[in-house]
Amino acid sequence: MARAAKSKLPKKASERSAARLAAVQALYQMDVAGAGLNEVFAEFQSHWLGSEVEGAQYRPAEAAFFRDIVGGVVREQKRLDPQIDAALARGWPLRRIEAVLRAVLRAGAYELACRRDVPARVVMSEYVDVASAFVDAQETGMVNAVLDALAHQLRTEEFITPD
Repeated sequence: MARAAKSKLPKKASERSAARLAAVQALYQMDVAGAGLNEVFAEFQSHWLGSEVEGAQYRPAEAAFFRDIVGGVVREQKRLDPQIDAALARGWPLRRIEAVLRAVLRAGAYELACRRDVPARVVMSEYVDVASAFVDAQETGMVNAVLDALAHQLRTEEFITPD
């Protein structure tokens, strides 16, 4: 699992960043190991969020935000996956993408579709940062491109510039 770096963000923003990282890790675990939602919630609440694991200190995370992202992705996955597929390059459906990138894209797509309290540009930036903890720059560029396409589709009003 990746470890989030120390942050100079305000506490709430820092805790949300940590929640996003933990959510991606939980979604990855669910995808790869077949872990269930309740099992993942219990494990992350008791062992990962704000704890020391194998000598690494994980930042405190906003637990409710973490649960909303993970639960929301599970609940909305059948609606989100086709939207992600449409934003990916032809010939690269979501099922062919690495599991960690699927988790990043699903979490970002969920926030763009269902968390209008978070600006689209913040969502995109946060998940590019999360992806960079796991993959190289080329793949983070793909995350940025897919989330940008989804953001323009789902949150058109945020990208309209006044004349």
